[in-house]
Amino acid sequence: MSRYSGFKLLIVDDHAHNLFTLRTLIQTHMDVAILEAISGRDAIDLTLEHPDIDLIILDVQMPEMDGFQTASLLKLRKRTRDIPIIFLTAAFKSEEFQQRGYAVGAVDYLLKPIEDNQLINKISTYFRLIEKERDLNRRLEQLVAERTAELAKAHQSLANIIEYMGEALLVLNPEGEIKMVNPTACAMLDYSEQDLLGMAIGDVFEEEADEQAGAFMGTWLEALIRTGALRQIEARFIAKDGRRVPILFSRTAVKDGDGRITDIICIAKNMTGYTRLDDGEDEGHSAAQATQSVALPRS
Repeated sequence: MSRYSGFKLLIVDDHAHNLFTLRTLIQTHMDVAILEAISGRDAIDLTLEHPDIDLIILDVQMPEMDGFQTASLLKLRKRTRDIPIIFLTAAFKSEEFQQRGYAVGAVDYLLKPIEDNQLINKISTYFRLIEKERDLNRRLEQLVAERTAELAKAHQSLANIIEYMGEALLVLNPEGEIKMVNPTACAMLDYSEQDLLGMAIGDVFEEEADEQAGAFMGTWLEALIRTGALRQIEARFIAKDGRRVPILFSRTAVKDGDGRITDIICIAKNMTGYTRLDDGEDEGHSAAQATQSVALPRS
C-alpha cells in the first residue's frame, strides 16, 4: 500500500488506547508516517524535532495543556503555524466550541466516538490539498527557474552587445555623472572603467562651439527634458592625455512613469579619419546635397 506515502501525521491524545485506535485505523488505510504525543507539551516538542509534519489530529480535552492552548502555541511559531489541525472532542458540540477551535487555527473538527470512514475521508481531503499545493509550488518554481534562465540569457546577450559594439556607450545620471561605460568608450578615452565611473561628462566631452563647451548639462538637457532625445551632433571627446577625439554624438533621456529623467544614454562614433565636405567643395553635387555637411572617410 502506497497511498499518501511520504506524508507525516501527528496524533495527540492523553489516553494511550485512543492513540492505538487512531494509529491502527489510519495505518489500515494509508501508508503514512505517524508520530504520537500524549500531551500538548509533548506535541510541541515533536513538531520542533520534525519540521516536516503535514497534519495534526489533536484531542481537545487534555490535562495541563488542552487542545486549544496547544493549537494557540503552535500557531505562534513560524515553523508550525501553517500545519493543518483537526480537533477531536467528545464533549463540545456547540457552535461556540467550533468558533473557538477555528479561532486558534483549527481547519476542522471531529466528534468522538470516531466514525472510521469520516476520519479517513477528512485526512485524505487534507492530504490531497497538500499534494495540489505542492504540485503548484513545484510548477511555480519551475516557471521561475525557466524565466530566470531566460532573463539571464537575455542579460548576457545584451551584455555581449554592449561589450563588443563599435560605438562608445556612456550612461549618465541626471546630474551628468558617468555611471556606466563600455570597453569602446574606455579605449576611445584611454581611461579605465573604474576611472570613468563617477566622473562628470564635462570632463571628457566638449561641443564644437566654444560657447557650448560648458553647456552639456545646460541647454541640451532642457531639450532632453522636453523631447527625450537629441539628434546627433559633432563634438569631441577629451582623452586622458588631452587629445581631442572627433565624434558623432547622440544622447537620449530615460524617464520614469512620472516623466523624470533617471538615466541619460550617450552614444559616440569615433570620426577620426573622416573629413567633412562643406558647401562648394564638390561641384558635382546637387544644390540640395551641397548644403549638407557630409562626413566621408579620407582616402
